[in-house]
Amino acid sequence: MNEKILVPVLGESITEATVSKWLKNEGDTVEADEPLVELETDKVNLEVPSPISGTLTNINSKDGSIVEVGALLGSVSTDGKLDSKKEEIKKIEPKIEENNVIKLETPKEDLEIFDEKEEDQPLVLTNEIQEEKKIEDLKNDQTLSPAVRKIVNEKKIDVTSIKGSGKDGRILKGDLINLMGVNPPPSERKIKYGQEEKIKMTRLRQTIAKRLKQAQENAALLTTFNEVDMTSVMEMRKENQEDFQSRYGVKLGFMSFFVKASVVALKNFPAVNAEIDGHDIIYKNYYNISFAVGTDKGLVVPVLKNADELSFADIEKNIKEISEKAKDGKLTIEDLQGGTFTISNGGVYGSMLSTPILNLPQSGVLGMHNIVDRPMVVDGEIKVRPIMYLALSYDHRIIDGKESVSFLKMIKENLEDPRRLFLDI
Repeated sequence: MNEKILVPVLGESITEATVSKWLKNEGDTVEADEPLVELETDKVNLEVPSPISGTLTNINSKDGSIVEVGALLGSVSTDGKLDSKKEEIKKIEPKIEENNVIKLETPKEDLEIFDEKEEDQPLVLTNEIQEEKKIEDLKNDQTLSPAVRKIVNEKKIDVTSIKGSGKDGRILKGDLINLMGVNPPPSERKIKYGQEEKIKMTRLRQTIAKRLKQAQENAALLTTFNEVDMTSVMEMRKENQEDFQSRYGVKLGFMSFFVKASVVALKNFPAVNAEIDGHDIIYKNYYNISFAVGTDKGLVVPVLKNADELSFADIEKNIKEISEKAKDGKLTIEDLQGGTFTISNGGVYGSMLSTPILNLPQSGVLGMHNIVDRPMVVDGEIKVRPIMYLALSYDHRIIDGKESVSFLKMIKENLEDPRRLFLDI
């Protein structure tokens, strides 16, 4: 039996994909539902499984090929598949001797495998291990002064390559300082790939580039800023973390507070949750929060559906699950569609301040940043408080300055007094 491997339906508005790589070669034995080939679309990567168990007989679309939905990728056949049990039986050849006694003979070459005897060999340290031990001994060498040993350990200097200028070749602090005048070798990447590299962008990277440029060209982008004192949120997390984690099996993070605060503000300022469609404005009465996730292949923005109907625990669980899917490359098209507002957390990478770009056709995006202890005036006194800068980029075509500033101020107020999120005020 022969089964075709076809490009599956990829999702709404996606008609083609690129063959990223084949996970199997022609002639390989495969099992039913075992991934055979990875396809790359504008939004996600997906694996196409084998329809049956058998042998991959043909690969019709090579790596890098552009294929449409329904196109032939290859074929799997059950013909020629060797049964492992039959193969084992063939090795044991029956031989009839006198008195109709049947003797099973195993081929000589198989017996030789068991005849080979290996003598136990003593454990010998390899040169590499001995060399590492030698370097470690030199680092701890008592002939080195404390100042030299400190520099060697902190900077991880290979002292075996240094010729000491002290008595009996002793390494001095000046010898280490002289290393600063040594020119570093060229980068390994330059040696391996040359002066420049030219690599074709992946479909995901091409889509990211196109959509970001569209946002700059089509929207009237403007960003407003504010700062939030994270003291109350951090105290609430600290006080309830252990109980929350034991009860719900997930950590209480910052994102659930920001999602809750954003939903409250979106309900009060519906224009931020709206989008432009030609000469019309579409107001969304549901709240699907997109959140940016950085992966090895680029930035993806999955969606937390109906966030207004989720508890703190539900938000944390869903964000964790979706983030893991994103990092494992297992997001589906449905995971990326339907967002009405985006939250981008550059703070996890150490960003102090940024101006996030809209995720079209949405009209607003909230930028979170790192939390830094800063001097603040509280009740007439200067105190050190954990401060986060917030940024709201918005489409000025449908959101006025008053609305945007008030929106961000409401998020700030709800984060500085998180009890409001529970009391719905």
